[in-house]
Amino acid sequence: MTRILIALTYYYPHWTGLTANAQNLAEGLARRGHTVTVLTSRYRRDLPREERHRGVHIVREPSWLRLSRGQVMPGFAGAVWRLLREHDLALVFTPMLETWLVGALAHRAGKPMVMAHQGDLVMPRGAWNQMVQRGMNWLLERGARIADRITILNRDYAEHSAYLRPHLDKVAAIYPPMDIPRPRPEAVRAWRRELGLEGRPVVGFAGRWVEEKGFDYLLQAMPLVAEAIPGVALAFAGETNVAYEAFYERCRPLIEANAGRLHVLGLITDRQRLADYYALCDLFVLPSRTDCFAVVQVEAMLCGTPVVASDIPGAREPVRATGMGLCVPSGDPRALAEGIVQVLRERERYCRPCAEIAAVFDPEETISAYERLFDELLAGGGAGRG
Repeated sequence: MTRILIALTYYYPHWTGLTANAQNLAEGLARRGHTVTVLTSRYRRDLPREERHRGVHIVREPSWLRLSRGQVMPGFAGAVWRLLREHDLALVFTPMLETWLVGALAHRAGKPMVMAHQGDLVMPRGAWNQMVQRGMNWLLERGARIADRITILNRDYAEHSAYLRPHLDKVAAIYPPMDIPRPRPEAVRAWRRELGLEGRPVVGFAGRWVEEKGFDYLLQAMPLVAEAIPGVALAFAGETNVAYEAFYERCRPLIEANAGRLHVLGLITDRQRLADYYALCDLFVLPSRTDCFAVVQVEAMLCGTPVVASDIPGAREPVRATGMGLCVPSGDPRALAEGIVQVLRERERYCRPCAEIAAVFDPEETISAYERLFDELLAGGGAGRG
């Protein structure tokens, strides 16, 4: 069995697509008998420095301050060096400020480093944010050079990424490990009654309310959808108060234009409740400007809900792989509205059996793919080929 050190900025109980991917992978590897330690930030003071959760040993390094989306952890290098001596390899989930540092220390210890890239860093507008993005991209480029292998969630995104294209020779495309319970029909019906959505078609979107996710396009599209399908509603699940971006406030006029149509449900972290949310929606929309691979799309499909997604590298992968939905041009509210109307009117045409979707995105195959990658690296003599 392999001893794996995973490093990333945020981990349980923090919840984003990146942390969900990392947690599902860590717990899946632990279930197969591997020793898994996660080194992450102690981004909240009420979190314990160390704990064991679902077979994974979590070590949280204190953070002195938040730098945009990152955390400044002065003791991080020492913690990496200490833990590397107890593990066979390092796996870093990026974007992460310390990617190159982990790779350099791993190679110094004679251990390989794998970079699990979750998508290029895209910051909102503003001089400060763009300076952060340039600095982070420089650090990530150094990390990519030093990594022995790089995993990415799909090949489509890698081939269109200016950041990854120079490193395609060491890129392995592996789908994220998906995990979502089956929806509860009675709970879904009760929730619809509670929200006053009985008999109304419901469009859903889940994620951070940030510019990158393109929620403004969806808000612009909804009045056009309502012209064709009166009574249509929009159910949003996610955070509106994002610390590093005030995009929600910039969307106020669009929110007001959708008064009576928009239902803000807040961040849903309970997995069963999240499955019920997907089933509550007749259609799930991903209107992103950029997106490597939004796991929410696949979660929606696994709960029986078709998808309309932006036709951009990475984001279009789930629809292309399953046929469970439509891809529409990014940044075009009218095209988005037309896609939503088409799928709502011909919904059965775009639905697929859940078992069929689960076979495409098999979490056990994801775990096996990582095991094969680790075995290959360790059999090849360790570190230093990045």
